[in-house]
Amino acid sequence: MAHVLVIGASKGIGLETVKAALAAGHRVRAFARSAADLALSDAGLERFTGNALDAGDVAAALDGVDVVVQALGVPATKLLGPVTLFSEATNLLVPAMERAGVQRIIAVTGFGTGDSREAIGLLQRVPFRLVFGRAYDDKDAQEMRIRRSTLDWTFVRPGVLTPGAATGRYKILAEPRSWRNGLIARADVAHFIAGEIDRPTYVKRAVVLVG
Repeated sequence: MAHVLVIGASKGIGLETVKAALAAGHRVRAFARSAADLALSDAGLERFTGNALDAGDVAAALDGVDVVVQALGVPATKLLGPVTLFSEATNLLVPAMERAGVQRIIAVTGFGTGDSREAIGLLQRVPFRLVFGRAYDDKDAQEMRIRRSTLDWTFVRPGVLTPGAATGRYKILAEPRSWRNGLIARADVAHFIAGEIDRPTYVKRAVVLVG
């Protein structure tokens, strides 16, 4: 079993990934500023209070881990202003991983990031750019920095996220010609990530996930 560092573990896909990885038997270091407040109980869980923009915190969190899951998010209230969290955190994380000899990163970005932007339908493009443009420009920078690294990466690009339990019934769209938007539960995204920790199948590839 792997020792997994989940960055952004307090909510959303990060929290669901912590749960899924623990259920799969992995040891999980849950990294978040509010990690102490995680309402989970498991012998394999380590709460790590830290800031993804603090180089010392990031370096300490990497000690002894095998896989990093980067699952950062920003509040919806901040989407209309400048967004730099994804690129700034990645600019710290990537060289820290390279120095620590941690090779494997699974980065959650989103449908519409990087080369999947061209797959957004014409009617969706204008509202998408108005609401998510700044965040996804920063996610583009996040992906580009990881691509330039020596790491074994996988980009996870979920469609529109929904609440609810994992179903296991979702599509992994690995070929660009198949990329499209759709709904998917956060717990199903976490299910995919846990599977990729167990059996790395999409190394140095980007996948779109939809229900």
